[in-house]
Amino acid sequence: MSNQADLLWADLGAAIGRRIQHTAKRRRRQRLAAVSTVVVGAVTTSAIASGIASDLHLAPSDWAVLRDGSIDNGRGSYVHARRLADGTSSTFLAEHDDGLTPYEAFLLHERTLAAANATSPTAVREEPGSLCTRDQLTHAEKVSLSALAANFAPGTGFDASGAIVSDALEVAFADQPCRGLAFAGEEARHVFAGTEPATMLMPGAR
Repeated sequence: MSNQADLLWADLGAAIGRRIQHTAKRRRRQRLAAVSTVVVGAVTTSAIASGIASDLHLAPSDWAVLRDGSIDNGRGSYVHARRLADGTSSTFLAEHDDGLTPYEAFLLHERTLAAANATSPTAVREEPGSLCTRDQLTHAEKVSLSALAANFAPGTGFDASGAIVSDALEVAFADQPCRGLAFAGEEARHVFAGTEPATMLMPGAR
């Protein structure tokens, strides 16, 4: 286990999954990608956090670290871990995007995700196509928001809207998929749920 992981686990508490609302002044993001060892595939869910060490609550008695790493001088980091109880593997990503524009934050996420996928001990499913451009990311967020408004009341929880948004993006980008649609959908769902400010979206989607 690296020194980075040693420090991480020293500060971690006892539970997983707490979602913490942030303010526009604190734009640090934590993303959790879970890959089952039984059903191979990536499931990404966002949680807003002040940092991976203080808000990713993994008990060492429950998790074993497999590998970790970072990019951009620690601005993006990841930890591959295995749950001891059932052997399932998860990859935890932390991105500190304070001071970045929405598109720069997207690029940081994609770089962190790419680094994590390249070292993953478990097979992962990656999005097809090239990296979404600014215009494509903006369009994807607008499509997501439209789908949300047509099917849910404002403030609907993040977890309730995933399928609707995914389906809408699949239709809208059927002829030209790009890598980053999942990110766009998540951003829109968080803004719609009220767990992120609209400033996290691309300017043209607000």
